[in-house]
Amino acid sequence: MINLLDFNKTELVRFCGEMGEKPFRAQQLLRWIHQFGKTEFTEMSDLAKVFRQKLTECAVVQPPEIVSDYTAEDGTRKWLISAGSGNAVEMVFIPEPGRGTLCVSSQVGCALACSFCSTGRQGFNRNLSVAEIIGQVWLANRLLEADNQDRLLPDTAQTQAGKQEARRPVTNVVMMGMGEPLANFEHLVMALDLMLSDDAYGLSRRRVTVSTSGLVPALDRLRERCPVALAVSLHAPNDALRDVLVPINKKYPIRELLAACERYLPAAPRDFITFEYVMLKSVNDSVVLAQELVQVVKNVPCKLNLIPFNGFPGSGYERSDTQAIHNFRDVLMQAGIVTTIRRTRGDDIAAACGQLAGQVRDKTRRTSAYGTNQTAMVK
Repeated sequence: MINLLDFNKTELVRFCGEMGEKPFRAQQLLRWIHQFGKTEFTEMSDLAKVFRQKLTECAVVQPPEIVSDYTAEDGTRKWLISAGSGNAVEMVFIPEPGRGTLCVSSQVGCALACSFCSTGRQGFNRNLSVAEIIGQVWLANRLLEADNQDRLLPDTAQTQAGKQEARRPVTNVVMMGMGEPLANFEHLVMALDLMLSDDAYGLSRRRVTVSTSGLVPALDRLRERCPVALAVSLHAPNDALRDVLVPINKKYPIRELLAACERYLPAAPRDFITFEYVMLKSVNDSVVLAQELVQVVKNVPCKLNLIPFNGFPGSGYERSDTQAIHNFRDVLMQAGIVTTIRRTRGDDIAAACGQLAGQVRDKTRRTSAYGTNQTAMVK
């Protein structure tokens, strides 16, 4: 059976054409599936009865299965989602006044092995399908609506369409969950198409962010195919240190990465790049390194997001002291660089940045190097 969650509008038009249906049927299907959250074709009342019967015989709308559901004291919610064969990934919803941000995973594990990241310690199994990526957005909206989480979002829109969007729980999507999104490029772009489509989720490009550790060729392709807001995991001001923290830097060093960021900006929905910088005690948090960072990024319109390290068992790192983080921020701010310190959310359920681990049957044999089990799970 064909899972229609795997199709963006282009693929749905093709699918409908193969069934002898006109392109507008694809638009109808998108709305039923993504705007109304329907999985039963019999409930899609404006589709012809014969077409509904054809769909029942050859297609399904099958979102991922929820394995577990946790809610933190601060309201952050984390779901563990089955990815089959003993694998599972995590997605996180962060409620805030006026917005609801969903952190979406793109891979089962991650092959890039950033040393301070729990996901990177789990090894890598496979890329997620389009249905598994967009299915996280589908599930979160349905589950949160059912729990009346939409009351957290004030209804401020004036038009009926605007009101419907304002009530939708997920207003922002960040591709910052498990995996390197750009390493799963084609599936990522198809999922982004659905997030942005007015017939599906209707999010603006400014409200969808892709985070990358620095896959330069794929970053250039994203600029051409589907430029959305961009967050780059920098974490160090020089190649020697970044090689240790973010090993992909050995292939695409900082100079090449920053050049790609400059190429991306003309197509981006925002006029700046966000650089993510995890704060590791006595590793990358000194004033001297902050001064070096100023010189490195000074020619790239950017915003710095400082992330207090969120620990996990066996990480080998500690969170920078609060004063050290403030001193680091002050150096950047004094140089005219907009700098924020990310508020830690959901760390009591291991839902904070860098803590997502899920369940990964590692195919890279990397987990043995860290003395962990082949199947690892963090709750």
